[in-house]
Amino acid sequence: MNTLSDLSLSGRRVLVRVDFNVPMVDGAVTDDTRITAALPTIQAILDAGGTPVLMSHLGRPKGAPDPQYSLRPVAEYLDGLIDAPVVFCDETVGEAAEACIVGAPEGAVVLLENTRFLAGETDNDADLSRQLAALGDVFVSDAFGSVHRAHASTAGVADHVSEKAAGLLLQREVEFLTKALDDPERPFVAVLGGAKVSDKIGVIEALAPKVDHLLIGGAMAYTFLAGLGHSVGSSMVEQDRTDEAFRLIEAYKDKIMLPSDHVVAERFAADAETRTVEGEIPDGWMGLDIGPKTREQYAHVVEGARTVIWNGPMGVFEMEPFAAGTLAVAEALAEATREHDALTVVGGGDSVAAINQAGLADAVTHVSTGGGAMLEFMEGQTLPGLAALDA
Repeated sequence: MNTLSDLSLSGRRVLVRVDFNVPMVDGAVTDDTRITAALPTIQAILDAGGTPVLMSHLGRPKGAPDPQYSLRPVAEYLDGLIDAPVVFCDETVGEAAEACIVGAPEGAVVLLENTRFLAGETDNDADLSRQLAALGDVFVSDAFGSVHRAHASTAGVADHVSEKAAGLLLQREVEFLTKALDDPERPFVAVLGGAKVSDKIGVIEALAPKVDHLLIGGAMAYTFLAGLGHSVGSSMVEQDRTDEAFRLIEAYKDKIMLPSDHVVAERFAADAETRTVEGEIPDGWMGLDIGPKTREQYAHVVEGARTVIWNGPMGVFEMEPFAAGTLAVAEALAEATREHDALTVVGGGDSVAAINQAGLADAVTHVSTGGGAMLEFMEGQTLPGLAALDA
């Protein structure tokens, strides 16, 4: 896979797939993590004398223009982050987009309108891929959060450009995940949480043979506990996955760790009455976070690790009474990084939000910009956007 240093960029239009699919409220960016993550690549292209022509999706428009999903506010936000003029193009392909790029001042950054305003984007339409490719001299993929999708702007476009490479962000994502998975320093620990076992079956099967410990939290833990015959009250359980969860526990019982105590409530609300229970959860109560004994146990394992991958919260961290478990994991990762120079990688939207909420994003080795892409990478799946760079 080529990187930026393998390309000649001076005087050339560099078509860059970035991931500017950022949360917004009333037209204002509320979390700029993905925008700032793309800045090193954009700046490197400018420094090399190239013109960055950026393309991204935002939200889920139905293959047609929708003002609420316009990237114009993102262009305005980017303009305040970088020392270069930012030109926003109202069109994504065609003569109008070409004219917009040609008319941009020297040293400018160009951002095209939402790629998902185009009907053929999510179908990886070949004609659209050619139209996108015509806007640049070289193609750079820097949207790790989208490389698991075979779309025109992430994969198809690369088939029509002779020179292509990974941007600095994509290169960093792949390098850290590859090192963690293929050449980990030990102990190697994976922490998996979130709501559904079904989302993580493939990851568990891929990671369990490689890790020394696999810590499970979040609502998915209750599917495992139910599969083992424990009472879990009214906790969220995927009933059709309990047998599969039991099979995984039996196959990797020397590695998989489950919560031994829980913070429970009678209803899913921040102001609900809570209590801590050990072992069985009473009827009418639901587990919403790992308990203090489990927090201490998990933190001890993580703090002693040399390689840690974390994907998924330990509880409903958005609600203060159920945030302690997730915060304990975040603090343990920071401690492992600080004290043991451990390689610590955090991914998945909720985990990233949690590490940011804890103020510890800079205290771990790498915060991934990809959720689904990270999971599929860890499963060993072929990611279309990466494969396209090797073609």
